[in-house]
Amino acid sequence: MKGYIMLLSGPPGAGKSTIAQELIACSPGPLSYIEGDRFWPFTAKRAEEETSKESFTLVMSAMIAAAIPYARRGYGVILDFSIPPWFLDTVHKIIAGRDISLDYVVLRPSQDVCAVRAANRKEGAMPDYTLYHKLYSSFDEAEHYMISDDISDASVIAMRIREGLDKGIFRHF
Repeated sequence: MKGYIMLLSGPPGAGKSTIAQELIACSPGPLSYIEGDRFWPFTAKRAEEETSKESFTLVMSAMIAAAIPYARRGYGVILDFSIPPWFLDTVHKIIAGRDISLDYVVLRPSQDVCAVRAANRKEGAMPDYTLYHKLYSSFDEAEHYMISDDISDASVIAMRIREGLDKGIFRHF
C-alpha cells in the first residue's frame, strides 16, 4: 500500500481537529495523526532575527519531515494545521523523490462560523478573530481543494473527505 500525507488545513475555527478525529474513525489503517497545535510549541525560543514566516516555515517543514517515515512505510498521515496554499511549494521540495502522495484538503466554513468556534475553544480561545482575517483570506486561492460547509456534522464532512481522497479529488502531488 502506498503511503500518503493529507494536509488537513483551513483557518482557525474551521473544525480541522474535530473532523480529523472523524477521519481517523472512517479511514483504513495504518494511519498516523500529527496535530500541529501540539507540534508548534516544540520551539521553546525563536531566534531573534527570525521572522514569523521563517518560524512558520521551520515548524511546518519539521512536521512534514516527521510525517515522511510513516508515509514511506505505507501509512496514511493526517497533518492537521492551518497550512496556507503558499506553503505547498515547500512541501513539494521536502517530499520530492519519495513515493508519497500528497492530498490537500481545506476546510473553510464562513468567517462568522470560524470566529464563533475559535472564540469558544476550550484551549487557545481566540476572542478577536479580526486578527485572523488575513489568514482566512489566504485560502481563497485553494478553491479546488476547499470544503465550505457551515451546516453539516463533522462525520458527514469526514465521509465527504474520505470519498474525495479515494477518488483523488484532493490529490496535489
